[in-house]
Amino acid sequence: MDLKTATPREVRALIRKGELDMPTSGMCTPYAQANMAILPKDLAFDFLLFTQRNKQPCPILDVTEAGSPVPLLVAPEADLRYDIPRYRIYRHGELTDEVTNIEKYWQDDLVAFLLGCSFSFEGPMIEAGLEIRHITDNHNVPMYKTNIECIPAGVFHGPMVVSMRPMKMQDAIRAVQITTRMPYVHGAPVHIGDPEAIGIKDIDKPDFGERSEIKPGEVPVFWACGVTPQAVAMAVKPEFMITHAPGYMFITDILNSKLSIM
Repeated sequence: MDLKTATPREVRALIRKGELDMPTSGMCTPYAQANMAILPKDLAFDFLLFTQRNKQPCPILDVTEAGSPVPLLVAPEADLRYDIPRYRIYRHGELTDEVTNIEKYWQDDLVAFLLGCSFSFEGPMIEAGLEIRHITDNHNVPMYKTNIECIPAGVFHGPMVVSMRPMKMQDAIRAVQITTRMPYVHGAPVHIGDPEAIGIKDIDKPDFGERSEIKPGEVPVFWACGVTPQAVAMAVKPEFMITHAPGYMFITDILNSKLSIM
């Protein structure tokens, strides 16, 4: 199967059967991908408020009913317990496990949040002739914790995480034009250039994902990232939280074109 042109249902079926365990960048290119955070109901309102105050790193695509693993708005035939290649289990802010399904962790009070993902704007950028280095080099996108603090809400606070793609400056300008039209999947970059200006001490050592080579004449371009809730979990230390593994996204049935404002 050509994963680039496969339908979301076909790819989710492979994932559910345990036949696909890899980062989802470049898969089902016309369709939106999503980050995920799952929390007990008693923390759900605070987290929802956090997403509303921090829409660039946490743009909401769907929120499930408490106890339901079905994302009715973006993929009504999916099951969030099985349809993501890898999940992470956090307890008191510590990563305790990484698994390929969360059946044994599911509880009747859990609420799942699906957040827009920058993988969704990579298709339009490739169509515009821009290179996406981590796709070219076949590795996970590099992601970094920054010194940009999110706006607190309830118990939730913490640093913004960004994803990085190296580009020539003229390509970076075009990337800004393309991604500005897509606020539901993080929108325009939050920073271009000097990594230290946003608290990244070593660009070659990402906090999540894998290093991308920055070639001569290129600048790093940073977008807000839906891995931010994982950095927040490390800061807030909720008793229990489930997320996707960075780079291993949920693929929705929503076309990227439906998330563009122009």
